[in-house]
Amino acid sequence: MANKTKFLNRNRSIVLYGLCLAILLLLMKWLELRFIIINHAFEIYAGAIAIIFTALGIWLALKLTKPKTQTIIIEKPVVLEKSGDFVLNTSEMERLGLSVRELEVLSLLAEGISNQEIAHRLFVSLNTIKTHTSNIFEKLEVKRRMQAVEMARRLQLIP
Repeated sequence: MANKTKFLNRNRSIVLYGLCLAILLLLMKWLELRFIIINHAFEIYAGAIAIIFTALGIWLALKLTKPKTQTIIIEKPVVLEKSGDFVLNTSEMERLGLSVRELEVLSLLAEGISNQEIAHRLFVSLNTIKTHTSNIFEKLEVKRRMQAVEMARRLQLIP
């Protein structure tokens, strides 16, 4: 402690002079920074706005491209009962109001044939087949071909 006070007493003017120079240098740098900011205020504000909007654009792009739905795969077993002695359930066919031609189209749907091929096999137009399939879907209260086939097999309308 004694050494420190001796050093300060001996070099007091040098320490004060160095401290004044450091404060003066700090003041000059602060003023220089203020003048740079004042002289280039527009560029600084434009740069800040550009950085903000760039960050906002990146955030928004990431938010919009993120998938909103999650795909869930459900596996459902389909029971195929093939028996050699199939008997058509005529009471169910009459209850639903299915015609013989619609039953024929339904059996061809069960084979996995396209509408165009069904029309070719039955010698009718494609629009007629589309009409028959929409009538079948409506009568069986289903929305897809496989649902119609599954419902028809369950009701014993097709083998």
